[in-house]
Amino acid sequence: MFGGILAVLVLLFVIWQVIYFVRRKKQRSELLPKTFPPAWTDFLVQRVAFFEGLIAEERKDFEQRVLLFLSEVVITPVKTKIDDEDRLLIAASALIPIFYLGESTYPNLREVLVYPSAFDHDHQFKNRKGRIAGMVGNGYMNGTMILSKTSILGGFMNNKDAQNTPIHEFVHLIDAWDGDIDGIPSTILCQTSVIPWIDAIRQGIDEVRKGESSIDDYAGTNSAEFLAVSAEYFFEKPHKLQKEHPEVYRLMKKMFRSPVEK
Repeated sequence: MFGGILAVLVLLFVIWQVIYFVRRKKQRSELLPKTFPPAWTDFLVQRVAFFEGLIAEERKDFEQRVLLFLSEVVITPVKTKIDDEDRLLIAASALIPIFYLGESTYPNLREVLVYPSAFDHDHQFKNRKGRIAGMVGNGYMNGTMILSKTSILGGFMNNKDAQNTPIHEFVHLIDAWDGDIDGIPSTILCQTSVIPWIDAIRQGIDEVRKGESSIDDYAGTNSAEFLAVSAEYFFEKPHKLQKEHPEVYRLMKKMFRSPVEK
């Protein structure tokens, strides 16, 4: 009997969630402009080096994908305020890793929660003890990403410092497309590159842990974090990654279909 009641409650919760997100997406879509405002273009040029480096045709494509992303993903502030510029930075950080893959959205993401500052493992930020700037949710929070507002703004204050938490977290989502966040994004790796990539990240982690690499120490945590940290370098400080880990850089160019040297 109890099992039956629990099953009904779970079903009702799922139905409520679906209705909630459909309604939020509809409300947000109705507020979005039909064409990309010139002020938004100017903002992206000023704040997002990746966008600034695109040719005119690619910029138009990027803008349309921003609108699509914002219509598909609910962005919810928690105990803070956000504006269109914050949403643009989130959308830009989502699109940068998948732009040359021809993708616009993430099938494993429905909502981004924006916290005012870093948080702890219990998702608390008021105690000021939090050190987490971003997180991909799992379990009951599957399909949800948490980003601190400070990390969103900080990620684009300096486009050459290889510190961009939003890009880091979106790369984790790409990694998860094959079902596992393990540093081996097989859905975007050609089959012949899988073994070379595994070898490259093993060597890279070993070099980071031994102090033989000057990229962020967090890359030495595990293969998933090595991928995400390396992606921050790839998109913001590629020459550094190429110098420190040339094979990782070479394979990432293939992985993200990057067409140009930066």
